[in-house]
Amino acid sequence: MKFILFLLPVAMALTASGQQVLINAAGATFPYPMYSKWFDEYHKKFPKLQFNYQSIGSGGGIKQVTEGTVDFGASDGPMTDKQIADFRAKHGGSGVLHFPTVLGADVPVYNLPGVAQQLNFTPEALAGIFLGKITKWNDAELVKANPGVSLPAKDIIVVHRSDGSGTTYVWVDYLSKVSKEWETKVGRGTSVNWPVGLGGKGNEGVSGQVKQTPNSLGYIELVYAVQNKMAYGKVKNAAGTFVAPGLAGVTAAAASVKDMPADFRVSITNAPGKDSYPIASFTWLLIPEKITDPTKKKAIKEFLAWMLVEGQKMSAVLGYAPLPATMIANEQKAIAKIL
Repeated sequence: MKFILFLLPVAMALTASGQQVLINAAGATFPYPMYSKWFDEYHKKFPKLQFNYQSIGSGGGIKQVTEGTVDFGASDGPMTDKQIADFRAKHGGSGVLHFPTVLGADVPVYNLPGVAQQLNFTPEALAGIFLGKITKWNDAELVKANPGVSLPAKDIIVVHRSDGSGTTYVWVDYLSKVSKEWETKVGRGTSVNWPVGLGGKGNEGVSGQVKQTPNSLGYIELVYAVQNKMAYGKVKNAAGTFVAPGLAGVTAAAASVKDMPADFRVSITNAPGKDSYPIASFTWLLIPEKITDPTKKKAIKEFLAWMLVEGQKMSAVLGYAPLPATMIANEQKAIAKIL
């Protein structure tokens, strides 16, 4: 009841004025299926309020919110200190807030004709493939991890994102933790200089490239793999267990975070624990601290409050893990920082 009363002022204000409110946002493709569902459901509750979300990649979301061309952005990789400083410089010293929304997983997807089994991937195999050092499907590292599977002597066609991407950030953040060579030669970022591979735009583009290219391997968000009925592998975690991506493994990875930073910028890739899926991440909405339009400010704050309660109940159906209860409580307090 308290929650319903909390939302009433916005609903009444919008109804009384008859004003149509359009909130523009852009960014990550990783959570797009979830955001699309949320924005649709919220619009049903408040028909005068419409969200226009462009799924252009995390790099684009950070760029547009910094430039002020959208009301908020979205990213699967937290903004760097430099990006936050750039935002402040463009907005008179006012900052940007990170609000985690759900948890998801990057998965290694592959198109390997004649192989029906779900493959296992070690950290060494994934780093080696994306560094261009492991080039054949029957490489010893892959054979060792997949006993009894007849792997072909075919070249591995690597597929990666061509756009600035939080899905990429999660993938390369993981590779940087498990491979010192990757960390020093390539590193982290929403965009990197790939040693090998073909590019695809968005999770949709990488999915399409892998589906139409025999012997290919790429990385996409779990929801896209499930929706496109693609083969995806298990990944060996920090405890030495091969874990299939899913809600349980992602939730276990999130539970490994003992000290959540106040700004919610945290990485949970390669998390400890035998049940943790190692390429998991929060995804964030990037909300300006200062929103000058009072109607939009109120609408965004009330949407965040709804997202943290009702929105979380919808996440599992679409393949995302809901936020931990302690994080939800801290985010509910953080909404007050939006001025």
